[in-house]
Amino acid sequence: MKRRQFVKLTSTASAIGLMPFQVQASLKLANSIFNCDFTNRKLVLIELSGGNDGLNTVIPINVFTDYQNLRPNIYIPASQYLPLSAIDSSIQGTNQDIALHPALSGFQSLFAQDQMRIIQSVGYPSQNKSHFASKDIYATGNDGSGWANGSSSGWIGRFMEQHYNQFIPTTFPLGVQIGSPSLNLGFHGVVEHGLAININGQDAENFYSVLSGLAGEAPANIPNSDYGTELQYIIDTDALSNQYSETISNAFNAGSNLAPYPDSNLANQLKTVARLIRGNMQSKVYLVTLGGFDTHNAQNQATGDILGTHNNLLSQLSEAVSAFMQDINADSIGNDIVGLTFSEFGRKAKENGSLGTDHGEVAPMFVFGNPVRSGISGINVDLSEATSDNNFQVESVQFDYRATFATLFQDFLGASDSQIDATFLDNSTNLSFTESKINELLKSNYKVDASCYDETLNPNEPSIGEWAVFPNPFVDHINITSEYPELETHFEIHNQLGQFIKKGVLIFSNAKARITTDGLASGLYILTLKNEQDTSVHKLIKH
Repeated sequence: MKRRQFVKLTSTASAIGLMPFQVQASLKLANSIFNCDFTNRKLVLIELSGGNDGLNTVIPINVFTDYQNLRPNIYIPASQYLPLSAIDSSIQGTNQDIALHPALSGFQSLFAQDQMRIIQSVGYPSQNKSHFASKDIYATGNDGSGWANGSSSGWIGRFMEQHYNQFIPTTFPLGVQIGSPSLNLGFHGVVEHGLAININGQDAENFYSVLSGLAGEAPANIPNSDYGTELQYIIDTDALSNQYSETISNAFNAGSNLAPYPDSNLANQLKTVARLIRGNMQSKVYLVTLGGFDTHNAQNQATGDILGTHNNLLSQLSEAVSAFMQDINADSIGNDIVGLTFSEFGRKAKENGSLGTDHGEVAPMFVFGNPVRSGISGINVDLSEATSDNNFQVESVQFDYRATFATLFQDFLGASDSQIDATFLDNSTNLSFTESKINELLKSNYKVDASCYDETLNPNEPSIGEWAVFPNPFVDHINITSEYPELETHFEIHNQLGQFIKKGVLIFSNAKARITTDGLASGLYILTLKNEQDTSVHKLIKH
């Protein structure tokens, strides 16, 4: 029978990762001992590219007259918007002054089912209203005042390096991006520059067969030069991509979808994510994209008519997310998934002369999933800010976008304070994003207890059995130093397919040991170190 195909693939990919079975098992065991088993949890991020108009998405009823006066041609009339006031106040909370765009009926239903939170006026302190700059700021974890918070790495990459650095996998990528032709800068780590794999389209079933046939045989002789170093990096990345592509194909074939999806680009992206997760894909962060939100023109198709570009985009978003939620909640995988929408900026409060809106500042976020506690964080926008003096901007940022992600990193994924600080590199304002967490975001039974923060993934303090491994890449030997060389330490080496290569006992002299690697072919290897107290896993590249 002919295998089903979703869409097309890119011809390029990059990634990191391999976790032998015994490492996964030890991680699971350690977590269960501490009752901190949150290793299966995943984030699904939806980028609303172009700058979503927050004011027509989440409508402020309490200042409706001001809203209508600022937007006489494109406002959403009271006869058509979806008020949240009819929903049980025990779910909604105290804010009764919000309505949703009529295209977001699926979001209204999720809100009523206690699975969606609305976060008001999200942004960053020094808003840059350039698409390119603002997207880079969002990707790097910046505050807009300069590039001190990271110009060459992204906050997702830094987080994954920090939080998963002792158990970096090698058979699957930590991040997966779908629906964009280029890999998001957010996945770019400080050390690891391939923390995610990019599938442009959703043909995950045939990803391996397509990708593995792209390149021919790699050169056998690599010159000892800068050119040779770069060439070797490309070869190693290509080998990793082939390994990950096989994992993705296998997960897709093993997975399934348990709910129908609409026929749209975003729905296909989320459909693929659900199927990969159900097929036991262990990637931690998934990113999908819905473009077209730069609505300078024809945001509404005519005066007084809510149909148009924005309505179409919000309909696609609502329908796709609703189908995804129905799918993942059809079994237990929904308990391990939280989704979130974000956009690089909002739109001005005042309409322009083309039935549209121009670049603004703040915009709402939607956080959804079975672990999410429905409600509204923050209050409605202050439209008195929007005057001709400031070009009709609403400027008050109620929630820094980094605080939202920090909340999920800590309360859902168990990251420590120090990991979050290292993730966002807040060198300009010295904010603490753990102190500004949105504490009501998750249901209490899903929140990671403080005693479990990074308990097993990346201990902050040196522990018995902590080793340093170098050089990486290596040529003919691997050096290991230990803070506790008196403990008998065993090592095992596996290749990128998880096949056993070598094992033994380390012999330390002045706290340093050496493993010779003569005869190993170039490629990726996994070194596991273990003594009676601890286990450590290291990803190494052989030149």
